[in-house]
Amino acid sequence: MGLRFIGTTSDNGDCPTLYEIDGSTDILVQGDRVTDPEHLAQLRDVKPEETFVRVPRDLLIRFAPRTEARGMVPFSTIAHLFEDFRHTAWRLETRRGYASDRNSPKWARWQDGADIAAEPDDAWRENVRRQVARGKRFERVRLVDEPLTEGQEFLLASGHSSVAAGEDIRNLPRAQAARLGLPDYDFWLFDSRLVARFVFDDDDTTLGVILSEDPADVAAACQARDAAWHYATATAEFARTVASTV
Repeated sequence: MGLRFIGTTSDNGDCPTLYEIDGSTDILVQGDRVTDPEHLAQLRDVKPEETFVRVPRDLLIRFAPRTEARGMVPFSTIAHLFEDFRHTAWRLETRRGYASDRNSPKWARWQDGADIAAEPDDAWRENVRRQVARGKRFERVRLVDEPLTEGQEFLLASGHSSVAAGEDIRNLPRAQAARLGLPDYDFWLFDSRLVARFVFDDDDTTLGVILSEDPADVAAACQARDAAWHYATATAEFARTVASTV
């Protein structure tokens, strides 16, 4: 079973930290091992395989789940949210490529040298224009590697058209994201109240999303957004930086 990073109160990347164990409702706690003999002597019903760690109360207050996690639902379940959200739809993209990109006709055109940033609006960009005209915001941060993967090069090439439609897309080096303690999974955050976390298979295909309005999940997503947004670079500037290194 894998682990999903929930949150930490540590500023420099060390413990304490909470993780969710995939496929269960259990939480894994990372913290400093308890070694004080007096404290250990007062523990109850200790089993040989158990160990004990210290964590700040604030870590549990801020990040401990307060509601039962929902199951995965199809991505189509949240399609209406991209029109119905009230003010902000924010996305974190963490993967090095997406099957939906590689399987699209645009991918083949891009590989043939077409300027995909100059293509007419599709349904996504048309909706972005409508929502932005109503005063709403579409924003996303993409984690990028050095050098860029093929999937990241494609997204950078196509991203200019989305920016022109009104979406604010920024890029953040993966190494810096790790130092900031950002999650290693994709999600949409709607109006700072609803998180839609993506579930992918090993081929980068979207299997579905897990929805949560749990205050702990929302707080973690908002903190990730604020940190990522502060350090990420706008698409046009990032593209110039990439071009200067080629």
